[in-house]
Amino acid sequence: MADIPPGGFAAPKGIPEYVGPEFVAVRDTLLREADRAGYAHLELPVFEDTALYARGVGESTDVVSKEMYSFADRGGRSVTLRPEGTAGVVRSVVEHGLDRGTLPVKLRYAGPFFRYERPQAGRYRQLQQVGIEAIGVDDPALDAEVLAVADAGFRALGLTGYRLELTSLGDAETRPAYRAELQAFLEKCDLDEATRERARINPLRVLDDKRPEVREQLADAPLMVDHLSDAAAAHHATVKQYLDELGVAYVENPRMVRGLDYYTKTTFEFVHDGLGSQSGIGGGGRYDGLMAELGGQALSGVGFGLGVDRTLLACRAEGLEVAPARRVEVFGVPLGESARDHLVGLIGALRRAGIRSDLAYGGRGLKGAMKAADRSGARYALVLGDRDLEAGTIQLKDLADGSQTEVALADAAAAVDRALHG
Repeated sequence: MADIPPGGFAAPKGIPEYVGPEFVAVRDTLLREADRAGYAHLELPVFEDTALYARGVGESTDVVSKEMYSFADRGGRSVTLRPEGTAGVVRSVVEHGLDRGTLPVKLRYAGPFFRYERPQAGRYRQLQQVGIEAIGVDDPALDAEVLAVADAGFRALGLTGYRLELTSLGDAETRPAYRAELQAFLEKCDLDEATRERARINPLRVLDDKRPEVREQLADAPLMVDHLSDAAAAHHATVKQYLDELGVAYVENPRMVRGLDYYTKTTFEFVHDGLGSQSGIGGGGRYDGLMAELGGQALSGVGFGLGVDRTLLACRAEGLEVAPARRVEVFGVPLGESARDHLVGLIGALRRAGIRSDLAYGGRGLKGAMKAADRSGARYALVLGDRDLEAGTIQLKDLADGSQTEVALADAAAAVDRALHG
């Protein structure tokens, strides 16, 4: 048996843990906006066949070449902890024939994703995301809806210090000519061999290089938005028209390159400047060829992935309270075993009535139990002792002002409800 390390066990490096309601409130608020737009829940596997990501995400991406947690299972199969959600959603749609029914297929998901990166604030090896995908219809109104759902989620949390950056990465007609022009430009740059190899596989990946010496050379690189086909340009213009109608503000960023190869046409990122270098709180776009690449019909899709971790950090940066401080509304304080026996049943009745309730366990005395009641954030304490039992009463104590009201034990649940809701 392995020894316990000095100081005890600790969570793996780069994996945040959340205690309390904040994380859940952020995640559920983002999901609620997707629910309102008709996106059905999909529970994705935590790991998939490695080839799914290599083929779907792109072998030239940092995600595939540097960041995936891949390993051989006991059957010798190469599997990977999911680094992103879109490829898995598309695989599921194809596998289960969801694309054979009403289109678009609108799905949402949430959960942990995994990337081997150098941990720092806002960049984790286990990151939490909420995502949506709308598959099967190439309609700029659907692009605008996806963007509006994300924007509504951020606004519902009270966030104001973010911006939506938007561009188009063109279509099948746009890309060949642009790719040739960009490769010709990159041939004249002073690049190391690894970067030249990336340029050979997918020159767009070089535009995403963060090194200052590379970025300086790319200042005059040709831009995709200047080479859009008539169809791609019209699609982009219509998306912006719908965003205006939906009241979703945006800024154009023609130099944007997302970290995944499958994006086409509408591509976007939500950025919050209060987070330092890890400023992206969500992003996504349209992917015209991904489903066919993964063995399905040649259907387009559009979606996003929003970072719950970074959205929570953005809320903290803006000083927002995204969850109630109260863990419970009522806290039971039994003074003696008989009182505990009665309060166990009463607390259960309160919970069934939808009132968040807790109880002082472990035979604490009055002082310790009241400290626990204060720490719980409850508005009221129900204090029950032997004398109260004999009289058939219970004490309802307001923890804000210290006032106390005696109520009939048989009427306790109704009295609590009246105190909380008037």
